[in-house]
Amino acid sequence: MSDADARIEKVHATIIPVSDPDAMLAFYTDKLGLEKRVDVPFGGDYRWIEVGPEGAETNIALAPPPPGKEDDAGGRETGISLRTADIDSFHAELKEAGVDVDEEISRMGDPVPPMFWLRDPEGNVLLVVQ
Repeated sequence: MSDADARIEKVHATIIPVSDPDAMLAFYTDKLGLEKRVDVPFGGDYRWIEVGPEGAETNIALAPPPPGKEDDAGGRETGISLRTADIDSFHAELKEAGVDVDEEISRMGDPVPPMFWLRDPEGNVLLVVQ
């Protein structure tokens, strides 16, 4: 293997530890509109789930926390930023669907895009930008 072969070639997934995989899969697909890419059992009773926007390369993995750290699921500042072409419509759609979103879209002016924060059912925080 050459040095070039050993280098990172892309970000595959970012992981959100979750305690209720069924509920979280439903939220990320039904409410946020992401597609389910992977849903496989591993390590006994665990599931590895990946979701992502149609056509995107990087996924969000919804996976259990490591053994012994079950309390680490939920309530995380994920650092995940999602992009939408129409932030006003998407914000209104999520709000109408009962998703925990900021009351208002933040508009700071150029070069900062309009944005808002949302929280999934386990309290994990994601940013949406236009």
